Amino acid sequence: MTAEQFIALKASEAIRAVYSAEVEPSALQIQPTRKEFEGDYTLVVFPLLRVTHQSPDASGNAIGEWLVANCSEIRAFNSVKGFLNLSLSQVYWKESLEGVVSDENFGKLPSTGRRIMVEFSSPNTNKPLHLGHVRNNLLGSSVSNLLAAAGNDVIKTTLVNDRGVHICKSMYAWEKRFNGATPESTGKKGDHLVGDCYVEFAKMEKENPAVMDDVHEMLVKWEEGDPQVRKLWEMMNKWVFAGFEQTYKALGITFDKTYYEHDTYLLGKELVQRGLDMGVFVKDPDGSVWCDLTADGLDRKLLLRSDGTSVYITQDLGTAERRFSEYKLDSHIYVVGDEQNYHFQVLKLILKKLGFDWADQIFHLSYGMVELPEGKMKSREGTVVDADDLIAKMYDEAKATSEESGKLAELSEEEKDRLYSMIGLGALKYFILKVDPKKKMLFNPKESIDFNGNTGPFIQYTHARICSILRKAQQQGFSTSMPDSAELSAKEIRLVKILSSYPQKVSEAASALSPALIANYCYELAKEFNQYYHDTGILKEPDANLRSMRLALISALASVLRRGMNILGIELPERM
Repeated sequence: MTAEQFIALKASEAIRAVYSAEVEPSALQIQPTRKEFEGDYTLVVFPLLRVTHQSPDASGNAIGEWLVANCSEIRAFNSVKGFLNLSLSQVYWKESLEGVVSDENFGKLPSTGRRIMVEFSSPNTNKPLHLGHVRNNLLGSSVSNLLAAAGNDVIKTTLVNDRGVHICKSMYAWEKRFNGATPESTGKKGDHLVGDCYVEFAKMEKENPAVMDDVHEMLVKWEEGDPQVRKLWEMMNKWVFAGFEQTYKALGITFDKTYYEHDTYLLGKELVQRGLDMGVFVKDPDGSVWCDLTADGLDRKLLLRSDGTSVYITQDLGTAERRFSEYKLDSHIYVVGDEQNYHFQVLKLILKKLGFDWADQIFHLSYGMVELPEGKMKSREGTVVDADDLIAKMYDEAKATSEESGKLAELSEEEKDRLYSMIGLGALKYFILKVDPKKKMLFNPKESIDFNGNTGPFIQYTHARICSILRKAQQQGFSTSMPDSAELSAKEIRLVKILSSYPQKVSEAASALSPALIANYCYELAKEFNQYYHDTGILKEPDANLRSMRLALISALASVLRRGMNILGIELPERM
């Protein structure tokens, strides 16, 4: 139970006792007290005047007096122009801290009974993963973790776009310009080699635009099952899949289910035929199939080309229908960049026209693009920041910064290597995830590694510092259990207040589909601890009860930091 929920419950009891009126706790407005007033939380009195039949101040005073007299957890109140400011007592804050300390699943919300599928990554097999894919993967994975923490049954999935015009471009370039090159013969990861083919095709098209006719012919042959084209396609896709797997492993990304477009586009074609039979779609004289959405304020949407080949939305229709029927989903979230906003608007509308009621349960988590200080990335021009290169760069930055600090001398080379990887990835993930998904972001690797400020390494270092204190406490035989008696200082109450709000923060972040709320919560908690540590003696405290309480407090703090950062997919070291 959050502090807000507790106060709402007690305020409801007070209204019943003082005014013989029933007001549900959920109907009461409770908010943190503004800084210029004394108190922890504020009850908004104005909506209650219809049952109190008194002035705002008189109503506030009457409710406040009852609460202080009958509730040991509330020690004081002041009523200011319709706002009842309540101060919680030592009793309440100690009970809150004990609740955090004793609850092994603190922050894990009760089951909602809802099954949610989150689709993310969904790369094309014509190029390696780049910085834009990194943001997509980190968002998708952390949103999945967040929804699971909020009590949902979550299925993480990806749809590999392994067929279509883009893929045929890489295949065509390989045939014409790469002289049978393989990952083994070139020493390149398979996805990088295929990416080189894609960039090369762009050059070929500039030299001779007619090569696109050959590519379209290759796509037709692929859909007809031409053995030679299919063999080339299978070989190059295997190269790419092996490369993707290495990158996913490095980023800590996993999926529960992988779909492939070469399977799902056929499902989409079946739905296109169903739409034609229903009269929802129309076939033009050239044989192409369309859905007319002009009456809905949109335009005509192509579903099948005149040569019978599919487009992106064809397989999206089929895949959506298959997933809802297979998994009985309550919701489906697509993590896709904001340049596809229109696509998902169209997808939902067409599914509705086909008679699928669950179309309203499709959500597009639309995120802003990642840009570099030098501007936008362009795949076909080969100006993207490769994901593998970025991971390696973050490792190097973490190593350089850590070595400068001179704090790792006692660690083995193996421990250092693991720590550099942990810091580098933590910096990368946090830098990306602390930004609201809807916003565009500018990525600067050096800024992300800073051990001070709102960064992943700062939070990692804070956790390592707490672990160091707890190790020393153990070595000295100090208790880290909550004592029966110990007074909390104002700074300690501040920490407990932040700690106890964690479940509420998980709920808010899950509703908003924003890991940024968790990232910034962890930063606030880490920042507050460091200020507390600077001002307060812990191991040197002579009072055993007080020392034990403080150790229990920081142990709980470390635990909540781990849970929050785990949602973001970030590991926290015990030594740093």
